[in-house]
Amino acid sequence: MLRGEAAFRAARRQRRRATLVALLVFGLCLTISGMVAEVSFATLAAGLPRIGEYFHRILPRLRWDRLFADSETEGSLAFWFYRWDEWGLLLVETANMAALATLGGAASALVLAFLAARNVSPSATIYQIARRSLEAMRTIPEIVYALIFVWAFGVGALAGILAIMIHTTGALGKLFAEVIENADMRPWDGLLAAGAGRALACRYAILPQVAPNLISYALLRFEINLRGASVIGFVGAGGIGQEIYKVISFNYYEEVSAIMVMVIASVTLIDLLSERLRRRITEAGSSA
Repeated sequence: MLRGEAAFRAARRQRRRATLVALLVFGLCLTISGMVAEVSFATLAAGLPRIGEYFHRILPRLRWDRLFADSETEGSLAFWFYRWDEWGLLLVETANMAALATLGGAASALVLAFLAARNVSPSATIYQIARRSLEAMRTIPEIVYALIFVWAFGVGALAGILAIMIHTTGALGKLFAEVIENADMRPWDGLLAAGAGRALACRYAILPQVAPNLISYALLRFEINLRGASVIGFVGAGGIGQEIYKVISFNYYEEVSAIMVMVIASVTLIDLLSERLRRRITEAGSSA
């Protein structure tokens, strides 16, 4: 009994020492990272009040007695959102950018995923090329792609669509390939034994099994791309991002908050609809 208690105490002391060493190493790494990144607590302390000041400036000066007046009356909601129609069109453009980029990226990712899945790839060489290509596509940030395409095609939505589509291809390609690798291979083996080609085996043996998961991932990526499309507009790639950059640059404070409210409302609505659709597809796939 005493021997067991002594062993327990020794093990507990060892765990505590290991935890202490891990915390010291983590703290040292954190300190070195802060030094390399030139993080200054003095700068943070001085900047935090300015953040609060900026948010105070972008708040609208609403008045209860004028809240529902027309757009010419200062202090009303209509005055705050006086350009709601223009911003609404830009939000629609942003959503279209995200949708087209997601559709194109998902289609490209589906083709590459069958090459990047170890269990159905034609050869080890093709598997490695497809995997590394997908890694390269998703490693480079969307905004870098957007800068390149703005330089090549000019300012507009096309640059944003292409930038998001390439990054989406890399991100979804990896997820699609992992889903394919978890598929049941017995239908695949049966079709190949019956004389079907690899393309037909992919279409009729693998795709029906993984389709619900692929659609679920694509819808989730659409939600991510919708937020991304709002950001890459900062570099001239179309959508509401260009307008956000303009009003921030010219210090149109109340317009900043109005656009932010519209963006948040739009993204939240689309996220909720997409989440509900994704859940139904997943449940249908599980019950099938």
